[in-house]
Amino acid sequence: MSTENEGNEVPPAPSAPPVPVASPAASPQGPAPEGNAPTTPLPQVPEDAPATPAGAPQASGPAPDGSWPPPQPATPPHAEAPAYGESAAYAGAGAAGAGGFGGTGGYGGPGGPGGPGGPVWGASYQQPAPKPRGRGGLVAAVLVAALVAGGLGGGLGYTLAKDHDDSGSTTVSASDGNASQVKRAPGTIANVAAKSLPSTVTIEAEGTNGDGGTGTGFVFDTQGHIITNNHVVADALDGGKLTATFPNGRKYDAEVVGHAQGYDVAVIKLKNPPSDLKPLALGDSDKVAVGDETIAIGAPFGLSNTVTTGIISAKNRPVASSDGSATSKASYMSALQTDASINPGNSGGPLLDASGAVIGINSAIQSSSSGSFGSSGQSGSIGLGFAIPINQAKYVAQQLIKNGKPVYAKIGASVSLEDSSGGAKITDQGAAGAAAVESGGPADKAGLKPGDVITKLDDMVIDSGPTLIGEIWTHKPGDKVTITYKRGGQEHTVDLTLGSRAGDS
Repeated sequence: MSTENEGNEVPPAPSAPPVPVASPAASPQGPAPEGNAPTTPLPQVPEDAPATPAGAPQASGPAPDGSWPPPQPATPPHAEAPAYGESAAYAGAGAAGAGGFGGTGGYGGPGGPGGPGGPVWGASYQQPAPKPRGRGGLVAAVLVAALVAGGLGGGLGYTLAKDHDDSGSTTVSASDGNASQVKRAPGTIANVAAKSLPSTVTIEAEGTNGDGGTGTGFVFDTQGHIITNNHVVADALDGGKLTATFPNGRKYDAEVVGHAQGYDVAVIKLKNPPSDLKPLALGDSDKVAVGDETIAIGAPFGLSNTVTTGIISAKNRPVASSDGSATSKASYMSALQTDASINPGNSGGPLLDASGAVIGINSAIQSSSSGSFGSSGQSGSIGLGFAIPINQAKYVAQQLIKNGKPVYAKIGASVSLEDSSGGAKITDQGAAGAAAVESGGPADKAGLKPGDVITKLDDMVIDSGPTLIGEIWTHKPGDKVTITYKRGGQEHTVDLTLGSRAGDS
């Protein structure tokens, strides 16, 4: 299947009306808030009212000393009725929207890989600094006014309730500081996110021509190496500018150590990295099972430090991705498929398992053919995201750090890249007039010939050329594999040892 690395330039969000500096306090003598009856004291007894209420029993007989009429007991002063204190909290209603892996440039950054029906790598989008009460997003930006109004209403309501509550309120409000004291149980999404976010970065790449984009990466080692996608940093190659920003706001210049276009993996290194870097733990993508929980971290549409969740929807999904241009070279992967929300800008970010270990690098999405994010026409997540398995990405990253260029496994034969369901057919002629079967290469030694159709590699069914390439690249040079192929209607099986090719061709 073919997908595109998502990401198009996102228009700036509309500005919100300014928030008033202070809310006017309601006067204690002002009218009570609507919907709450005012406290009414009992009326005072008039001064000329009889001392003894009508109907009260009268004293009879003389006083002990014989005087008449006997003295009446003094009338106690009238006591005012106790005020019935009322405490009312008027909550203002606020609304917040959610913004949407872009070129997962990654997705949301410079364009990401993709094929028909997938997203396109995009230009950079600098997300404006969030308002204190805001929760950023494409839709959220439109709703900031409602959020401000809600916050203001809540503030006034609290002031009115406070000014009219003289008898003691039974309303208990939690302190804002208490939120940071809440402890999330180990293994919860909140706990995993809290531990993983400090080791992720938002990457901004800018070319010498001004083009660029935003993507994501994560800390690979304490020396300052960051893993991301090749298409995230592509614009910064050949003299461009590259920066990496951590969730705490620390921003570092960076440089590309090595990049592999075919694998869509790149390694950058922070200049003057901090001494407290904490690499993310790497999991084992071979042991991942369909249905396992997943957590994706990235900067979808420029919204840095976004966490989304889902499951592993499928394994070994053959994906060929590119930016959709006529001159673009495709990247191939036998991907982990997830329904965690991935959008332009998520590219290069980690796909975590439930324990917080990295099991993949978010790289591409399949999306509807029509855009759904305003005038940009950019498509977003429809629950079909693809990640490079971390076992493969780890090997590629180590080669890039060691040699500065990638090393690919190969069989030494050219195959058709046309969509099919019958297998990967060895072409009659190779690229640029070269032989379809490399002389002395692994396929030649195994007896493969032009016209042979490869249908299986080990136990993996091969339905097309891109599927074969993606599956070969999950192996290392020197690995021994079993090839099943058809020739003249007859099925054959042969073992071969994979060769190697250094660098992108």
